[in-house]
Amino acid sequence: MLQLTGPLGLSGAMADWDLVLTNARVATMRDDSAGYGALEEAAIAIADGKIAWLGPMNKLPGKEAQETRSIKDCWVTPALIDCHTHLVFGGDRAPEYEQRLQGVSYEQLAKSGGGILATVRATRDADIDTLYDNGLRRLRALAASGVATVEIKSGYGLTVASELKMLGVARNLGQASGLSVQTSLLAAHTVPPEYAGKADQYIDLIINEMLPEVVEHKLADAVDAYCETIAYDAPQVAKLFRAAQDQGLRVKLHADQLSDSGGAELAARFKALSADHIEYSNEAGIRAMAKAGTTAVLLPGAYLTLGETRQPPVLQLREHGVAIAIATDCNPGTSPLCSMPLAMALASRLFSMTPEECLAGATREAAKALGLAHDRGTIETGKRADLAIWDIEHPRDLSYWMGRAPLRQLLIEGLALS
Repeated sequence: MLQLTGPLGLSGAMADWDLVLTNARVATMRDDSAGYGALEEAAIAIADGKIAWLGPMNKLPGKEAQETRSIKDCWVTPALIDCHTHLVFGGDRAPEYEQRLQGVSYEQLAKSGGGILATVRATRDADIDTLYDNGLRRLRALAASGVATVEIKSGYGLTVASELKMLGVARNLGQASGLSVQTSLLAAHTVPPEYAGKADQYIDLIINEMLPEVVEHKLADAVDAYCETIAYDAPQVAKLFRAAQDQGLRVKLHADQLSDSGGAELAARFKALSADHIEYSNEAGIRAMAKAGTTAVLLPGAYLTLGETRQPPVLQLREHGVAIAIATDCNPGTSPLCSMPLAMALASRLFSMTPEECLAGATREAAKALGLAHDRGTIETGKRADLAIWDIEHPRDLSYWMGRAPLRQLLIEGLALS
């Protein structure tokens, strides 16, 4: 089990601060700063799980601290945020990966009972302990790559009981691990076999039976849906989103992954937290996202695994000022990826994003995609002391290296994860 440990060498005396990091090179990632918002020869003071002071070493106030630690030759960044995962699931789909390498398309697999439905069957059959144990291994891998906040979706159950089971496991993972876990109800992921040809009836089931249970038991922070030709159309998703917002839940959307289904515009219409994938989004949709403040979440692991050639419209996103986040999309079928630095490296190579954009996408912009920018994603006074300490020469190294996780230590609300 992941554990959080407090500062070392406590004296027992009252102190102003719990921990002070000195001799630090800090990439604050503030959106009003250029060059990673970098501070050299800096200090960070932490109290009650928050950043209490940040600035040059020579201006550090003479206050008492329970522990002072020099981190010379390291860089400190905001802890990474994985804002799109399907981390809780049963089984895997390695055989399908082999089939795709032999030319079978994702759509063909989905229509023949594979794809998401294969994982649905495995997830329904898995008991809670199995889902928890396997999910914890994936969560540990993300933490080892510098991640402190993770979003976990349901969507592989597609019955009331199974969707609640998945969300309950995700909540338990957050409570046990020390990581901050956000959950999303993705019951509208695909049409379950019991409702083949009756997608409208299944949407009604989600609205009338699942949503009330989820809200009553506080199992989800948002509602997600898959708007695509192989899943749900815009009117069906809109009906679900209206019901979710009536229940006080925010929304987000799998949008325009395989075709231009109007997903970006739909997400913007409901002021969704994010529109994810968006390889086929048109410029009108991007302009709408910019106006609505909807974050674009790019998922290079899925792009790579599926062998896609249509890149997300990064140039247009930049032009219109849409925040661009990056996530692993950790899932068994299209993105078996459990490393945020690797997701950043892939985004840099596949989508021509700069290393600074990639780090912002894994911190500041990812926080926006979860509605959490008010308390994390940048290193600023008053925000959570979620910090990653790296053995690197420069923050660009996080997107440069592939398969290397040079994390020295992860702090979550000022406590070291061990």
